[in-house]
Amino acid sequence: MSDIHPLKRAPKSPASFQGARKFLFWAAIAALSAWVLVPIWFVALGAFGGRRGVYTWPKSVFPGDLSFEPFLTFLQTDGLIAAFGNSLQAAGITVVLSVLLGAPAGYALARFAFTGKNAFRLLVLLTRAFPLAILALPLTVSFINMGLYDTVFGVALVHTVLAMPFAVLVTQGIFMGVPRELEEAAWVFGCSKFQAFLRIVVPLALPGLAATAVFAFVISWNEVFAASVLTVSHRTLTAYLLTVLGESPLHFRFAGGLLLILPSVIFIFAVRRYLFAIWGISSK
Repeated sequence: MSDIHPLKRAPKSPASFQGARKFLFWAAIAALSAWVLVPIWFVALGAFGGRRGVYTWPKSVFPGDLSFEPFLTFLQTDGLIAAFGNSLQAAGITVVLSVLLGAPAGYALARFAFTGKNAFRLLVLLTRAFPLAILALPLTVSFINMGLYDTVFGVALVHTVLAMPFAVLVTQGIFMGVPRELEEAAWVFGCSKFQAFLRIVVPLALPGLAATAVFAFVISWNEVFAASVLTVSHRTLTAYLLTVLGESPLHFRFAGGLLLILPSVIFIFAVRRYLFAIWGISSK
């Protein structure tokens, strides 16, 4: 009786394997884009659809009865423009302080070996371990004594502390991806250490600095608790909307949500080329 050999499956061709990988990649991109964009689209429909458009169901992808009038009416709310400006100021100060303070700390962690390095990294992370609710009363008393209560700068200082762990750790990883030999070559050609840092390291680390700026901006723009506790007349947009929109019609709430979303999206879009380049530097 002859032996019966099992049939062997033909190996898949590399072309079909690459095609499957490409399909899964683009499917994941489409799913992620839908996850982000569909809620924003529904918020926009609620903001521009007015009271009637909010309760219309099912929603059409391109409704024909949209109007800018409800959103423009919302923009005329007393104090809204001032609160918007306060948020921009607080976010701008937070971005500047986070980069100026976080980048040197990240550079020191990436380039130097010193006693307590791991402890310092842990202490930086522990700044996010204390809930703001616990620190609300001490912060309020301290800010009143220092003259920082009810100021945009005081809110920006708190936001900077919240953004600092991310700024330090991200810039550390970016600086570790910049070859040290480039700095040493700059020293050989007459640059001081500070000049080599500014002329060689900083341009190569711009993607990481841009990512730090984006997240610092988003953290400051979306933060509401500290802004509500530490301000009274100079509220940021989130704290102002939390106060004003509690009893407002639903379409005004959607308008406020859209107003909160747009600046972050625009800021990220403005620095997108640096964000796309961060992966190339980090992998070196």
